[in-house]
Amino acid sequence: MLEVGTKAPEFTLPDQEGRMVSLADYRGKKVVLYFYPRDNTPGCTRQACAFAATYEEFQKAAAVVIGISKDSTASHQRFAQKHQLPFILLSDPELSAIQAYGVWQEKKNYGKVSMGVVRSTFVIDENGLIEKIMPKVKPDTNAAEILAYLAK
Repeated sequence: MLEVGTKAPEFTLPDQEGRMVSLADYRGKKVVLYFYPRDNTPGCTRQACAFAATYEEFQKAAAVVIGISKDSTASHQRFAQKHQLPFILLSDPELSAIQAYGVWQEKKNYGKVSMGVVRSTFVIDENGLIEKIMPKVKPDTNAAEILAYLAK
């Protein structure tokens, strides 16, 4: 399991436009990296829209917002356009970053056990170190909680 103060696992993944994006591209900036299960599901949509609604505040805090799920770039593009999402969405169908960050876990839904992405958020500092880990976040309050943390 990842811990605060350790180096954030590096990744290079395609964004919703098909451009390759690496964590290393954002050295010198604070990165809010959030993992979510699926595009266009109720919770994931509420979470993404909350980040979009407060995006200017993240910019004022000099923080880059990046969302990652295993959905395709085409799915991300439709999701971003439909909800006017101003931030980066990365596609990780091979689960490379998802597993590196330890968010691919066993989930129980109505008694059925399956593997999936556990909604989690990481704040990565300007030097690429994990500054804060928020496991099992709530979609409606995640963006506000991160902003409150960044304001400290």
